[in-house]
Amino acid sequence: MHKFGTVVLAHIQFTDTFELKKRPAVILYEEYGNIVVAGITSNTKMKGLSLTTKDGAIKNSIIKLNYIFTISQHMIEKKLFTLPTKKKIALIEGITSKMQAAV
Repeated sequence: MHKFGTVVLAHIQFTDTFELKKRPAVILYEEYGNIVVAGITSNTKMKGLSLTTKDGAIKNSIIKLNYIFTISQHMIEKKLFTLPTKKKIALIEGITSKMQAAV
């Protein structure tokens, strides 16, 4: 069982291509074998929630709050680290804010 706030290295299919690439993602929740994640990018110019080396990242990155998708267990290669509590709270607030703006 994967827990909220765990950052994993996963095989991700991009929306503009059919190929899979290894990329980091943060787990939002798991249900019935489906794992919902938010993508992470090292392009710090993108919008989203900052993820720093102090948080556990290899390099400063962005959790993309607009790039949420479902993967299966076999797409996860390994666990990288777990977000600190403050970052988990900020992630919940960021996603909630996006959802409220859409209503």
